[in-house]
Amino acid sequence: MVLPSSLASLSATADVLRRAGCVFAEDEAALLHEAAASPAELASLVGRRVGGLPLEHVLGWAEFCGRRLAVDAGVFVPRRRTEFLVRHAVALAPDPAVVVDLCCGTGALGLALAAALERVELHACDVEPAAVRCARRNLDGLGVAHEGDLFGPLPERLLGRVDVLLANVPYVPSADVELLPAEARVHEPRVALDGGGDGLDVMRRVAADAPRWLAPGGSLLVEASERQRDAAVDVLRGAGLGARVVVCEELYATVVIGTAGARDPVGRGRVPNPAGQD
Repeated sequence: MVLPSSLASLSATADVLRRAGCVFAEDEAALLHEAAASPAELASLVGRRVGGLPLEHVLGWAEFCGRRLAVDAGVFVPRRRTEFLVRHAVALAPDPAVVVDLCCGTGALGLALAAALERVELHACDVEPAAVRCARRNLDGLGVAHEGDLFGPLPERLLGRVDVLLANVPYVPSADVELLPAEARVHEPRVALDGGGDGLDVMRRVAADAPRWLAPGGSLLVEASERQRDAAVDVLRGAGLGARVVVCEELYATVVIGTAGARDPVGRGRVPNPAGQD
């Protein structure tokens, strides 16, 4: 699309964005005007947005739980619906709390939880180097971001001590990834989107190892689609965790919460919750 010679007004910018298919053109225009230090920079930002780059990548930040977080190019953009998961994590977290944020991306979930609690030991992990660099900038003294696959890079001293395990794992079935909006499909890493055949492959890996890391009564929180909720519950219960589902229709959010059982009194690990217990 050829940009007009002048984008000086918000309405002119909004018109350009609207023609490019941006649903919230007026809001985006205001943010782009705020971010631009000059007309030339504004034209550059609008051009990148019109070209299909996610707004958050154009701006370099996303808002999540009332905070602006750095979002670098090629890093998964935190979704507003995931704030619902964080709200439940806050309600479940003890004080003090040991928190782990797996598949952390920008570190948004762990940061939001740490900001809501008074005393937190926070660890975040991601397999994507770009995401880890971004998370380290966002956490900056509030937690430690590790590079590696799932639990792999965590210090062993956390075994059996994690009170809240946040796992915003990829859960889009492989066959459905190509159906995602281009903003996600083209500009976010596939590893942050593709959950395997039924979308639950990474969730299974997290659930299988979670009981080793969770403290007695500790919580695992994962996001899923509405159609995956029953299968996700089975995954968590199959790993020996109690499981329940919470839903927010307003945000189209489905969260499955797993709870670790008590310690075996003779030291042989945990006593699983009964398979049918919520």
